Amino acid sequence: MAKQYISMENLRFLLYEVHHVQDLLKYNRYQHIGSVEEIDLLVSSAKSIADKEMYPFFKAMDENPVFYKDGKIHSHPQLKNIFRAIADAGWFSATSPLENGGMQLPFTLYSAAHLIFEAANSSAQGYIGVSTGALELIETFGSKLLIDTYLPNMFAGKWQGTMALTEPQAGSSLSDITTSANPTGDGYYEIVGQKIFISAGEHEACENFIHLLLARIKGAPFGTKGISLFVVPKFIPGQNEATEDNHVICAGDFQKMGQRGYATTHLIFGESGTTKGFLVGEENKGLSYMFQLMNSARIAVGQTAAAIASAAYYASLQYAGERPQGRHIADKDLSKGQTLIINHADIRRLLMQQKSFVEGALSLVNECLKYFDLEKVTGGEEKEKMNLLLEILTPVVKAYPSDAGIISVSNALQVLGGYGFTMDFDLQQYYRDIRIMSIYEGTSGIQSLDLLGRKIPMRNGKAFQLLITEMEQTILTAKPYNELNTYTEKLVAAINLYKETLHHLQQFARQGEMEKYLADANLFMELSGLVTLAWQWLKMGTVAQKALSASDSSKQSLLFYESKIETMKFYFKYELPKTIAVSDTLMNMEMITIKKEREVLM
Repeated sequence: MAKQYISMENLRFLLYEVHHVQDLLKYNRYQHIGSVEEIDLLVSSAKSIADKEMYPFFKAMDENPVFYKDGKIHSHPQLKNIFRAIADAGWFSATSPLENGGMQLPFTLYSAAHLIFEAANSSAQGYIGVSTGALELIETFGSKLLIDTYLPNMFAGKWQGTMALTEPQAGSSLSDITTSANPTGDGYYEIVGQKIFISAGEHEACENFIHLLLARIKGAPFGTKGISLFVVPKFIPGQNEATEDNHVICAGDFQKMGQRGYATTHLIFGESGTTKGFLVGEENKGLSYMFQLMNSARIAVGQTAAAIASAAYYASLQYAGERPQGRHIADKDLSKGQTLIINHADIRRLLMQQKSFVEGALSLVNECLKYFDLEKVTGGEEKEKMNLLLEILTPVVKAYPSDAGIISVSNALQVLGGYGFTMDFDLQQYYRDIRIMSIYEGTSGIQSLDLLGRKIPMRNGKAFQLLITEMEQTILTAKPYNELNTYTEKLVAAINLYKETLHHLQQFARQGEMEKYLADANLFMELSGLVTLAWQWLKMGTVAQKALSASDSSKQSLLFYESKIETMKFYFKYELPKTIAVSDTLMNMEMITIKKEREVLM
């Protein structure tokens, strides 16, 4: 049985039947794509790259991880081939405008390809994703000189782009960064400082490293208002491809629990000589530039978590279908051979939990991607609506799949029993790889504070109300199908509980007691995730029920749609009721976690 790490059938179902990516082709920005067949060709080509260049090296890149020696980072040799394949297929320039040599694809389609790459080999995909984000910053905010100087080689996969934000003393608190940028009057700034946890900061697959770095110009305001963005290359391009050493020192690589094939470096600027930085856009606007792209980065992290969980699910599903052990509970005849473990109810529960999470999370990701693309091509009230929906869902789609994905992969490992804990099988690697996702791009705690503290109150609660309206529209679409009545009623009840819980918390905000309001933001995030995935499952269930009611599908298609209905039922029985317990905790008036006495924790 060939190994599977993602369902292309499910991906096409989400793209074309649930979220209708083809509708984007009517907008001028995407009319050059032409047809659904062209979209499908692009998605299929991404799967071919993943099958040939990425998945076969998933385990090898973990067993032979990135390491630091003799002042440089050493990486797996296959990484060069991956960069070449991705560049040849145009994926580094996939979302870039046609006039810049890009494919000008919707972010939804770009992300569909990256979902495949993430499921195949999340360590390898990390290099691609961060480079694409860096070149997008240059493209969006940089001068023509910066664009002409750096983008061609970044598109070609010769130069790696990175995001250099985090510093040892600041962590996630970007207002406390101390890396300095001193103007020289010669078209560049002198950069002095250190950055840590810089993904893809150096390796052997690329010739140059283009760091998009946040720094504070001398005399700039304190806090986030005084941060500027710079292009800081490892080697400064010159004429005839000659380069100048820019004195960017790679001081080491962090050896990690997971994603061991993905370099995570410590960089030092301006210690061995002058490090030149080139301003992107205007002074003191660096953080605002960075955050304009943060939505896409956070959606990508949530998608990666779901992708890793997808690969783990299919690995455990394959094992369950091949591993005989014990006999069915109703079969007492010991003379008969053992049954496959997939026939045991508890194993089926573990598998169904994974399937309900993976497919629900991927649908939620695609919901966000749809808003992301529509915000770019619509105007007026529709554009505002897409923006607000994207704003409120982004922290959810980043944090909830990252947290719940850990549980999903844990269940995949559990299916294998003792073998899952050994290095002989891939599940232990998926378990290690997914753990970082709740930390990347702002921890789950930060995302939870963002959701409850900023996104829920924004525009006097308009974003939250728009989200509820979207859920109610899905309920209206499902109501004509009697088979779905039980589930529409359960979602209505969950939404009402969601609103009631929020109303309870908001009393603290109205009284100015913000610590009490935000103390359990992580639980409110969990509640939000449970409800939004139920919304997505009803949406998918409605599409499936419509297809089943039409009775004009092939037998294989009918089995696919029946599987969707059964998985929806599982989610509503086993997962959605968790909202009751979470809500009960949120509305409990005991404020235990904000006690001031340290002794409580001793």
